[in-house]
Amino acid sequence: MKINIILADDHHVIREGLRLLLERETDLLVLAEADTGRSALSAVKKFNPDLVVMDVSMPELNGMEATRKILSEAPATKVLALSMYSDRRFVEGMFQAGVSGYILKNCIARELVSAIRLVAKGQVYISPEIAGTIVDGYLSRLVPQTDTTHRLQRKTLTDREREILQLISEGQNSKEVAETLHVSSKTVDAHRRNIMEKVGVHSIAELTKFAIREGITTL
Repeated sequence: MKINIILADDHHVIREGLRLLLERETDLLVLAEADTGRSALSAVKKFNPDLVVMDVSMPELNGMEATRKILSEAPATKVLALSMYSDRRFVEGMFQAGVSGYILKNCIARELVSAIRLVAKGQVYISPEIAGTIVDGYLSRLVPQTDTTHRLQRKTLTDREREILQLISEGQNSKEVAETLHVSSKTVDAHRRNIMEKVGVHSIAELTKFAIREGITTL
């Protein structure tokens, strides 16, 4: 039985290369490609794939938020993160979002194919290069935290607020964000004020820095 896959990456060349690589395998079938997190969600709704290969850094809706939405609406679909980032905040963020695996883009072809097959079977795959990151994260949670401000800031943002924060940090104004999310500009402005109050910043520039630091955007 074939494993039906959607490729989500904002670079056409990478998607094309991945498609060519995966379609050499008789048990793998690429159903569709997506260049934004939002289009990946739409593709999942349309094709109901077995697995999504998801880039962490995606415009409009990053890999973490896209994964949350995909697994909320299609819980049977597995998500495998494919990223150039080995930073702990990205790795932990993707696993917290619900991915079943995390693999780096510098991997060799057979590792990616193997990871896809394992994740499709319900197993978890972690690139050897980031195994230490996972262990360090686990160990750090065993140690009492003296400064919880950073963690509290991240947890207090709702899914919608993170979504709006990414769009704002990517340069969209309130009207553009409202059109993207099909809400009113007043709603966006209210969310922006709430976000700034929660994270303790007073300008869009500071808000953008916060988004980058939290891995919400990689601009």
